[in-house]
Amino acid sequence: MPDEAKPIKYKRILLKLSGESLAGASGYGIDPNEAEKIAHLIKRVQEMGVEVAIVIGAGNLWRGATGENSGMDRATADYMGMLATVINALALMDALERLDVVTRVQSAIEMPSVAEPYIRRRAIRHLEKGRVVIFGGGTGNPYFSTDTAAALRATEIGAEVVIKATKVDGVYDCDPNIYPEAVKFDRLSYMETVNRRLEVMDTTAVTLCMENDLPILVLNLWDPEALIRAIQGEPVGTLVYHDEE
Repeated sequence: MPDEAKPIKYKRILLKLSGESLAGASGYGIDPNEAEKIAHLIKRVQEMGVEVAIVIGAGNLWRGATGENSGMDRATADYMGMLATVINALALMDALERLDVVTRVQSAIEMPSVAEPYIRRRAIRHLEKGRVVIFGGGTGNPYFSTDTAAALRATEIGAEVVIKATKVDGVYDCDPNIYPEAVKFDRLSYMETVNRRLEVMDTTAVTLCMENDLPILVLNLWDPEALIRAIQGEPVGTLVYHDEE
């Protein structure tokens, strides 16, 4: 049986991508080739019958903390970051639509010339019709990360899991790129994640997921099969969930 023909565990997912995932080797800006690679992977997932929503960060273009550390007003710096997420969302939308994947960008900050406003029921309807929905503009408010935006949008649209795409194959007790003896966690509770200060998502995002019983799955986006296997329910990456599950 081909991989894509196997039963799927998740019908609706929220995929959280970092802005750096679009940057390529330079680590900055947008590399259309990287956007195309991600688009091919998303298309494979969608063809399995999965409804896909996406939140993307902006670290490849701008970080609010950078501006704040240079003396900028924090709210202004954060708004600049929110605008940058829309730029990334448009780049990914273009890559998807060149593969004939119908895609909609919804922004928490209204900019009708380039994106739909975020409307929950409209977003759900797009998903039901088989369209990919990319949420830009963060939460629409400063002081909140795109991790929190991902947790919020996933909860609102009824996603079954937040998949946090990273460059490592799960969550470790320390940086595996620096410490070869780092230990990988297969499963973690929400409270363990917070108490150990493990960098899964920020505390606000993890707490929101915990309060709404929304699992977080951390995996390596650059392993092309990891996301497919995760959708099919195979043990991949690190699952953050309630103890009693």
